[in-house]
Amino acid sequence: MHLIIQIPCYNEADTLPQTLADLPQQIDGISRLETLIIDDGSTDDTVAVARAHGVNHIIRHPHNRGLAAVFQTGLNACLRLGADIIVNTDGDNQYPGQAVPALVGPIVAGRADIVIGDRQTQTIAHFSSLKRFLQRWGSWVVRLASDTPVPDATSGFRALSREAAMQLTIFTKYTYTLETIIQAGKKGLTVTSVPIQTNRPLRESRLVKSNFNFVKRNAATILRIYTYYEPLRTFSYLSLLFLLPGLYLLGRFIYIYFVGQSGIGRLVQSVVIGGTLTIVGVLIFILGVVADLIAANRLLSEQILYKIKRLELDRSAAPDRVSDTRST
Repeated sequence: MHLIIQIPCYNEADTLPQTLADLPQQIDGISRLETLIIDDGSTDDTVAVARAHGVNHIIRHPHNRGLAAVFQTGLNACLRLGADIIVNTDGDNQYPGQAVPALVGPIVAGRADIVIGDRQTQTIAHFSSLKRFLQRWGSWVVRLASDTPVPDATSGFRALSREAAMQLTIFTKYTYTLETIIQAGKKGLTVTSVPIQTNRPLRESRLVKSNFNFVKRNAATILRIYTYYEPLRTFSYLSLLFLLPGLYLLGRFIYIYFVGQSGIGRLVQSVVIGGTLTIVGVLIFILGVVADLIAANRLLSEQILYKIKRLELDRSAAPDRVSDTRST
C-alpha cells in the first residue's frame, strides 16, 4: 500500500526538521511511504528546509489561504499521487511521528475509513481547565452531530483511506477537523480513534487566537455542516420555537372563547402574537422542506464529483518524485 504523510506548513522552518525526523521510515503493511509538504504562502525558508530534508513532494500556495484550504489541497494532491492512505500531521511537531503506524493500522486492516489520534486532552499539562472543558464539550457536540465515537474532534492527526479522501469536500475556510468528521458520519464512513501522546509545544497555536473566537467559529462550523446534511430536521427544530408558543396562545384563546368566559377582548393581543408566531413557524418549516429538496440535489452533485475524481485518478499518470506546483 502507498502511504503519503501530508504536512500543512506556514512558516515552519524552525519546527519542520524535528517533525520530519520523527516520522517512521518503514511501516508494516506499507510498501511505499512518502512525504508531502503543502506550503501555505510561507515567508520564511520552509520550502528550502523541506527540500534539504528530502521531502518527496512539495506544493506551494502563492499566498496564505488557511488551514482548511491547505488540507483540501493536500488531499487532492495525495490522490493524484496515487496514495492508498493519507496521514495528516502538523508542521509544528505537536503530534508524535512514531504514532503513525498505530494511526494507519485500522485502515491497513480494513477496519476503518478514517482514524483520528486522540490526544487525551484531559491529560495535557499545558491545557488550561477551561480549554480542557471546551475540548470535551465540543467533541461531545460533534459526536451528537456526526453519530461517530470520536473523543477528540479537533485533533488534526488523522489517517484517511483513499475512498474516504475522495468523498470529503471541505466547505468551511477556518478548519477541517470538525467538518470532516460530520461529513464522514453523514456519508456512512467508519471513523475510529487511537490514543496518542502529544509532544511539548514549540510555539503558540496560530489557529486558536482566543477561546471565545475558537468556540464561536467552531460552533458556526458545526451548525453549518449539520444543516447541510440535516436541513429538514434543523429547520423543524427551529420552527418549533415559534410554533409551540404560537399554538399555545391560539389554543388558550379558543378554549376561553368556547367556555364562554367574559373579558375575552383582552386576549386580542394574544391572538395576534400567537397567529404571527404560528405563521413564522410554518414558514420556517416550509423553508426546511425546500432546503431538504436542495440537499437531495447536492447529494447527487457529490456523487457525480466522486465519480469524476475516480475517473481522473484512474487516468492520471505517475508523477515525478518531487514537484513544485501552484494550487488553486
